[in-house]
Amino acid sequence: MLFEKMEKYDYEQVVFCQDEASGLKAIIAIHDTTLGPALGGCRMWPYATEEEALEDVLRLARGMTYKNSAAGLNLGGGKTVIIGDPKKDKSEALFRALGRYVESLNGRYIIAEDVGTTVQDMDYMHEETKHVTGVSESFGSSGNPSPLTARGIYASMKRTAKEVFGSDSLVGKKVAVQGVGNVAFALCEMLFQEGAELVVTDINQEAVERAVEKFQATAVEPDEIYQVEADIFAPCALGGILNDDTIPQLKVKAVCGSANNQLLDIKRHGEMLHERGILYAPDYIVNAGGVINVADELNTYNAERAKQKIDEIYEQIGKVYEISAREGIIPAEAADHMAEKRIATMKQVHSTFFARS
Repeated sequence: MLFEKMEKYDYEQVVFCQDEASGLKAIIAIHDTTLGPALGGCRMWPYATEEEALEDVLRLARGMTYKNSAAGLNLGGGKTVIIGDPKKDKSEALFRALGRYVESLNGRYIIAEDVGTTVQDMDYMHEETKHVTGVSESFGSSGNPSPLTARGIYASMKRTAKEVFGSDSLVGKKVAVQGVGNVAFALCEMLFQEGAELVVTDINQEAVERAVEKFQATAVEPDEIYQVEADIFAPCALGGILNDDTIPQLKVKAVCGSANNQLLDIKRHGEMLHERGILYAPDYIVNAGGVINVADELNTYNAERAKQKIDEIYEQIGKVYEISAREGIIPAEAADHMAEKRIATMKQVHSTFFARS
């Protein structure tokens, strides 16, 4: 059954990691290394079953291949999930054990921070492997990636506004933000500074109150965010939130947010949005700022260079809209085409190179 799953989307490698002493139970998935070593974050989550963890790591690893390719990075896609509660199951021993597994892959996979993990966790792994990014600034890292991830979302939103409204100005635009965690809070700050009007929601009431106080935002209940009359909807929390139930409720002209895998079904729900005249900004283009930033750490980190590369997301999302219009396909498919074309081209380049050597 596992090989069938791997064959469907041509995964290269799956590594099951177990360490009895620390309680580590983790899975590393490497999807594709055509463009370079696989780069992807480490997610810690209390999965109900091992099968659920496997499904998640496979889906996320493949998504990283597309994200890294579309961002123009010479990196493939991979991901790690740890089965456990990040609030009570963490230890230095656990992350050092995982670091040893990463080291055993000899650079085929580079791990980074993700949901449920922190800079401190990356530092623990750094004790065992050099193939880790997102470590603390004392190791020459960029530190907290949230503001730079938000910078890419902001660039995407401005280009999306230009596509829909004819101008990339967000002054006076109403943006409904679902989830105001670290990345979304940084995004809200940028939107507020430009003069956008914010409507926010989150299951964490403290996060909502913080956004209301700092950005003069209007707060709504979590299930009310879909019905807000706004210009742009920014999903910045869970995946799968664009579905049969929520899409008919939307009263916006565009969707542009940081959450991964926003479309429950890419084809079906991407077309539903299109039919309702709502422009969808593909999430793995929009939220690529974080991975672009940590990728820069692999080449002696330069903050200005990283920011310049992140700002290029403005042009990348524009290319997606151009492909979508030219080929008569939804933006989600256009983004996939752009990513797949780059991978296919590099496969040919590599085969030519090896043929001559």
